[in-house]
Amino acid sequence: MTGQDPMSAIQIDTTRPHPARMYDWYLGGKDNYPVDEEMGRQMLTLDPRVPVMARVNRAFMHRTTRWLARNGVRQFLDIGTGIPTEPNLHQVAQETAPGARVVYCDNDPIVLAHAAALLRGSDEGATEYLQADVRDPDAILEGARKILDFTRPVALSLIALLHFVSDEDGAHDLVRRLFAELPSGSYLVMTHATADFTPEESKAATEKMRAAGVTLALRSREEFSRFFDGLDLVEPGVQVPHHWHPELGEPVPGQDDGVIPGYGAVGRKA
Repeated sequence: MTGQDPMSAIQIDTTRPHPARMYDWYLGGKDNYPVDEEMGRQMLTLDPRVPVMARVNRAFMHRTTRWLARNGVRQFLDIGTGIPTEPNLHQVAQETAPGARVVYCDNDPIVLAHAAALLRGSDEGATEYLQADVRDPDAILEGARKILDFTRPVALSLIALLHFVSDEDGAHDLVRRLFAELPSGSYLVMTHATADFTPEESKAATEKMRAAGVTLALRSREEFSRFFDGLDLVEPGVQVPHHWHPELGEPVPGQDDGVIPGYGAVGRKA
């Protein structure tokens, strides 16, 4: 990542929005393009609280990582990492456990350009970045094995990711494939958008995203819960994300001003 501008060698499709760049725009970042901002503004016309939702998902990641690290987890595989926004997962984990090992994975080349920021962890721990898509679990697992010890528990983190993977692409099967390689004591950490609370707005958002070439697969509480089949849910189970152990982090401004149309949960492999 040194010697030249990492962006100069990266091919970026700026003709259609990308979820990671839209997320960056919602969070007030600068690593996005007009096409991402345009789609983001269209989403705001349907629900002006989308930026709050983005921050709620980020805060959920902070709290779950803190909970896992305090409960002995020392390895994390974060897929759908997104453009770095401090504190990143490894910073939260290594604050509690300096020796924590973290592998990040994303398919957006802009995230690759910022991977150096993700890799600045503690001296005792380890961080690595993989350029791969969740639809290619074998490539992810192969890369992760070089950093993580798959004989010891791993937390698999999928924050605000799977609602961009359709049933046709086998979203549930992909999670099962990834998690099958992890040992007993591993955890699945997820958030996911839903249409349960805002059906009309969600239908319009799905159509707008599809027209822009982006899949948006909003799943019900039952469909979300299926990702955790066979796992022991950590209390309080499936919740609107900001209701999961709120005592472990600061509240997001505006999170209680209306519905947050999503779910979050953490499950443990027996």
